[in-house]
Amino acid sequence: MDALELLKQDHQKVRKLLTSATETEDKNEQKRLFKEIKTELETHARLEETIFYPAVQEHEDLKSMVFESLEEHRQVKTLLRELSRVAAGSDKFKAKLKVLNDDVEHHAEEEEEGKLFPKVRKAFDSNELEELGEELEAAKQKKRLRKAS
Repeated sequence: MDALELLKQDHQKVRKLLTSATETEDKNEQKRLFKEIKTELETHARLEETIFYPAVQEHEDLKSMVFESLEEHRQVKTLLRELSRVAAGSDKFKAKLKVLNDDVEHHAEEEEEGKLFPKVRKAFDSNELEELGEELEAAKQKKRLRKAS
C-alpha cells in the first residue's frame, strides 16, 4: 500500500476512536478508548517522524510543511501526557479530549487535503510511495510484535 494511503487509514482510525471517546458517557469505556487512541497516535507519530518526514524533507520545497507537522505532533504529545494524568469522565478530561480531537482533525486535514499529501504525490513516483508504504507497514508490524511480547 502506498505511504499516503497507509497514513490516511491511520488518521481515519484515530478519528473514529476519538469520536467514540468524546460521545461516550461511560468513563471506563472512555479510559479504554483513550489508551487505544494514545497507542495509535504515538505509533503514527513515530512512523511519520522517523520514516515519512525524513523522506519528504529530501524535497526542499516540502521542508516547511514537515516542520509544521512536527509542531502539531509536539502539541498532540503534550495533550496525550496531560490526558494520561486526568481522570477519565471528568470535565477536564472531556475538555482536553475535545481539544485533542480538534488538533488531530486539523493535522489530518492539513496533511491529506491541505498541502502536504498532494505535494508529496507530485514529488514522489508511485514506486517510491509503495516502497515508503512498505517501510511504514514493516515498522508498524515490528512495533506491534514488540508490544505483544
